[in-house]
Formats: sequence, C-alpha cells, structure tokens
Amino acid sequence: MPSILFEIKDNIGYITLNRPDKLNSFNREMALLMQNKLDECASVKDIRCVYITGAGKGFSAGQDLAELTSNNPPTMTQILSEHYNPIIDKIRKLPKPVVAIVNGVAAGAGANIALCCDIVIAAQSASFIQAFSKIGLIPDSGGTYFLPRLIGWQKASAIAMLGDKIGADEAERMGMIYKVYRDEEFYDNANKLVLQLAQMPTKGLALTKHALNYSFTNTYEQQLELEDKFQQEAALSYDYREGVDAFLQKRLPVFKGE
Repeated sequence: MPSILFEIKDNIGYITLNRPDKLNSFNREMALLMQNKLDECASVKDIRCVYITGAGKGFSAGQDLAELTSNNPPTMTQILSEHYNPIIDKIRKLPKPVVAIVNGVAAGAGANIALCCDIVIAAQSASFIQAFSKIGLIPDSGGTYFLPRLIGWQKASAIAMLGDKIGADEAERMGMIYKVYRDEEFYDNANKLVLQLAQMPTKGLALTKHALNYSFTNTYEQQLELEDKFQQEAALSYDYREGVDAFLQKRLPVFKGE
C-alpha cells in the first residue's frame, strides 16, 4: 500500500497518512509523496478544500526514528529542508482551506503539521505531544513559530520543554485547536465541516488565509493596506457577485470557487 492515500470527492482532496503500523510516522518516501499530493490539491481546480488525516489509531507520530538509525540515514538538514519544511510551506501557501482531522496521537512533526493547518479538529481520544525534548531536540516543522501564536509564550514554552501530552479537550480549551468531537461522532462532523468549506467562496477563503499569513509579520498599518488590496481582489470574484445576488434575492448562493 502507498504511504499516502489520496482521492478527490465532492470537491475535497482527501489525504490520508498511511503507515498505520508505524503510527503514520514519516519516512522520506512518505514526506515526498505528501508534498506531491499537496501540489496536486493546489493545482486541481475542482479541489476546493483539503482534508488531512491518519490511517488507523493515530494521526502521525512524527519522524520515523528507525530511518535515522538505518544505513546511510538522511541528515537532520535533509529531513527539515527536504521533508518537513516544504510540507509546512505548501500547506500555508495552498490557496484553499486545509483541515487537519486529528483522529489519534499527533506527536513531534506530526503535531506541528496538524497545527499549521487552517482548521484543526480532533477526536476526544486524540492527543498532541511536542516529543522533541524527550530525545534532546527542539520543536521543528514550524512548532516554535505556530505554537506560541496559538497558545501564548508561557504555555508554548512549557509544552515544548516538558513534552507534556495534551489531550484534545485541553488543546481546545487553550486555543491550540478549533474543536473536539466525541469519537463516535468525529468523522461525521469532520465530513460536514469539509463539505461546508468546499461549497464556500474559495477565492475569498484563500485571500483570508493569505491575509492571516501576513498578519504574523505586518504592522497593523501594513495589514490594513493588505486588507484593502485583497478586498478589492475579492470584490472582483464571481462568488462575491453571486453572494450579493443571492442575498438580495433571498436564496441560497451557489458558489463556484472563482
């Protein structure tokens, strides 16, 4: 079986990390294949939302340590520059909403790949672990960037250093993720969410995402200028005209993602 499963259905690109016997830990093949599928999601017009989850009991345990102790292992620089950093960059630049469907443990790079997505939902039994300190490493895959912005400096510092296991309910309470669902209702609610996003004005969602990306470094004056620019672009879209027409005609809009 391929290490990444992929299908397109209902305008959604479904990416499933598929090494369940290894808790979907990443090796080079899996990381490169995921990059390929993210590129496909970006380029295929019919895909208007991306769904990322893990096969089996976990989302992803992060790096497969067996690969690091094999003959001729990749260097740490290769792992970051060729495996994880491109994945993070592609998710953040993908002009469509990306939803992490965290079905079980998300540890190390697996946790940070989830947390860089636009929306993160989790099953109640899921958990998040910054496991790096357990083996003398630092959080990578954007962990030192996204975590303090999500939950604040103190919480991020403690979680990164102590490597605490954070349950899904606690992750929601501290603002690390969007929402938690009971396990038996998890996939139904996940599918409802991505179907809703896939029917929304994709152009506007993409511009919202890009504006949020810039907000990490812009001054508020720069951000106001950027909002002006992006709003003008959004106002030229088909979906804006359809949304206004539908409102005035008291009907549901039918967006095309254009």
